[in-house]
Amino acid sequence: MNLRDYLLKIADSKSIETLWERHVAKMAEFGFDRLLYGFTRYRTATSLGDKSDFIVLTNHSADYTKVFLDEGHYFHAPMVHWALENEGAKSWRLLADMDRTKTLSAPERRVLEFNRDMGVTAGYSISFKSISARSKGAIALTARPDMDQAAVDEIWSVYGADITLMNNIVHLKILTLPYTAPNRTLTSRQREVLEWVGDGKTTQDIAQIIGLTSATVEKHLRLARDALDVETTAQAVMKAAFSNQIFVLDI
Repeated sequence: MNLRDYLLKIADSKSIETLWERHVAKMAEFGFDRLLYGFTRYRTATSLGDKSDFIVLTNHSADYTKVFLDEGHYFHAPMVHWALENEGAKSWRLLADMDRTKTLSAPERRVLEFNRDMGVTAGYSISFKSISARSKGAIALTARPDMDQAAVDEIWSVYGADITLMNNIVHLKILTLPYTAPNRTLTSRQREVLEWVGDGKTTQDIAQIIGLTSATVEKHLRLARDALDVETTAQAVMKAAFSNQIFVLDI
């Protein structure tokens, strides 16, 4: 599949699952057989936000993600630190340079050793341009275990611009597709009442429009707040909109 055909398929993807499957297959053609994509809209000066609100896509093994993600290794990963402060693509040769010059912190060195044990040794990271101070997205492209960084850099010298373009388009497409984080699912009724709130309707207005009592509307709004783990209905509308869970066509 050439670049144009690939981008057309990505643009036509109707779900994150379909898009991700296509992207994983395409990156494997260049030798990147394991991918880890992450995006947050809730970054602060000291945190990336609640992990439950991240968009995380990966085809790494459960043995890897259990430690790297669930145990918080990502927070100390050198390439994650690089991605948070930079934009564009970066060779993992940076890690060898940091190791050689002894500029790795103790937590960073533990992450590096864990990655080596798991065969995550060569690759590239791409940090995407942020549209706000609180958002950040990046993807780590891990090369096959039989490839060293020199081989990856050689591939990148030929195809790096195309790979960067493809990943940027995938990132932008992900932001347009519905994504429901674990334990953040809304019912159809909860989505409906949040949509009416987003249209500026009061609880009484919504009750009259959809034929329920005000108390029942309030119940659905409370359950929506609980599902999205927020304190106010305004926050619920914002979070649901960010994840494309409301005002979305059924396709």
